[in-house]
Amino acid sequence: MNSAPLKVFLTSLYCLLGTVALLFPNPSEPDPTILTESLIHQMTEEEILGQLLLVGYSSVEPTPLLLEWIRSRGIGGVKIFGWNAEDLNRLYRSIQQMQEHSNRRKLKLPLFIATDQEGGWVRHVKGDTAITPGNLALGAARIPYDAYRTGYLIGKELKALGINMNFAPTVDVYVNPEANVIGPRAFSSDPVLTGILGVAYYRGMAEAGIICAAKHYPGHGNADEDSHGALPVIYDSFDTLWKRDLLPYRMLISEGIPAILSGHLSFPKITGDNRPSSLSSFFGTELLRNRLGFQGLLITDDLYMSGANRGKTMAEVCIEAIEAGNDLLLLSKTPQLEDPIWKALVTRYRKEKAFRDRVLSAVRKVLGTKIRYLTERVETNPDSERNSLDKTPIRVATPESREFFLEQSARSVTLLRNTLSLLPYSPSSEERVLLAGPFKDFLRTGKTYFPHAEEFQFSYSPFYRAIPEEKKTFQRISSKADTIIFCLANPNGLEILRTLKDFRGKIIVFSILTPVYLREVPWVQTAIAVYGWGIDSFNAGFAVITGSIPPFGKNPIETLFSEKTP
Repeated sequence: MNSAPLKVFLTSLYCLLGTVALLFPNPSEPDPTILTESLIHQMTEEEILGQLLLVGYSSVEPTPLLLEWIRSRGIGGVKIFGWNAEDLNRLYRSIQQMQEHSNRRKLKLPLFIATDQEGGWVRHVKGDTAITPGNLALGAARIPYDAYRTGYLIGKELKALGINMNFAPTVDVYVNPEANVIGPRAFSSDPVLTGILGVAYYRGMAEAGIICAAKHYPGHGNADEDSHGALPVIYDSFDTLWKRDLLPYRMLISEGIPAILSGHLSFPKITGDNRPSSLSSFFGTELLRNRLGFQGLLITDDLYMSGANRGKTMAEVCIEAIEAGNDLLLLSKTPQLEDPIWKALVTRYRKEKAFRDRVLSAVRKVLGTKIRYLTERVETNPDSERNSLDKTPIRVATPESREFFLEQSARSVTLLRNTLSLLPYSPSSEERVLLAGPFKDFLRTGKTYFPHAEEFQFSYSPFYRAIPEEKKTFQRISSKADTIIFCLANPNGLEILRTLKDFRGKIIVFSILTPVYLREVPWVQTAIAVYGWGIDSFNAGFAVITGSIPPFGKNPIETLFSEKTP
């Protein structure tokens, strides 16, 4: 029987039904645009302006001031920082309390509850959440499904706590070895691989019900300063930015990423001035909206960061941010109710039609995102403020996630150098082995593989320089060793490692987080890399050193090594 006519008929019927569905939508599913306009019509000026704010708080539990902002102004959301999230029970209760306050308002709009839970190095919500090997580990393994599962499992943990927005994935292309604030938060120095893994991560997190905000637009990977303390200046051309840093965003936008976080970065060769990209209408509107076609939420990075301020008042910065095309203003501190920020927003909204139109456009995006992603009823307890804390610890990490992240740690270990064929390594009974590093877990894990080894722990901080006394002590102790397994994590450790240049024994460098510092010590002939700083990553690294497992990973920042001049 010829099945071709049947296939043609079924295809035509499928297209016809799709057309009918578009012409006659399900009446039980209201049009989001109509619902958004209906909500705006019912909102006061204060409620409209309140939706622009994503506010942080400085204590373990929400302050009375923050709760008053929610009750009286109907703010858009709350940002959870590390200092809010040490105790998961308190955090869960706090989120319930904040959503309940929002639910008591007439329109019952849910709050965005956002955080930074990238995995690896940046993990604001601690407690019983998974310690993952991090984004560079995903870049080393080069398996998109691993990125998908990472996003999904992190997302499930956040969802269980009531968090519905995550400032991730970090899709900065790691091209500057001095980009210390990005480092292991990036996936790779390859923009294509970064985009592929970023999309997979986003898809996994979306499956878990979390709104992703990719960052730091338009790209922090070539910045040699930290925008928390300064405004990084990047002298890239637009062509370079388009082909490299914007490629992951182009991929994510085509895949429907719902939100993007704008970074505080300066691109004078592109804009002709030193205005931060987060406050630039070129980046926020002309490029992102008009050329890239992004229709989702644009969120500022924290506007209290030095990279945004430039000596201006916070009120001026907030106005600039809205005018540039941002839809949500992230404020890590809770301003006073009559703070100049609020007064400036209200005054400009009432007096200037162009600003009012821009605010309404932003609020439409905020409400549209809430309608699309936060339609589930927020389960809250009306008596939450009167309940005592539940003493039973909240556990969100699952056996499934623990097993996956252990396996993913093992898949990502990278053999960077083995010139002397020292690995796999097995010391003789007379050999004096020294384990040196800044973390107790590294030393403790190393002792399970080399029980007779000596240990030396030095400080992780200060980040950029070694403590002279520790350097001297290490020189004395290392002179007595035959083999040194050295944990290299930052410029501090690099300074201590350099004291071994004339060491006549064996050196095995155990790089963690980012292997970029190995560029500075070409005389090191044996080195492996892991990309996390949890016990799983340490176990995986030592398993490769001893030959228990092979190294599957590839250097995710190989281009940085090939570009290093002798």
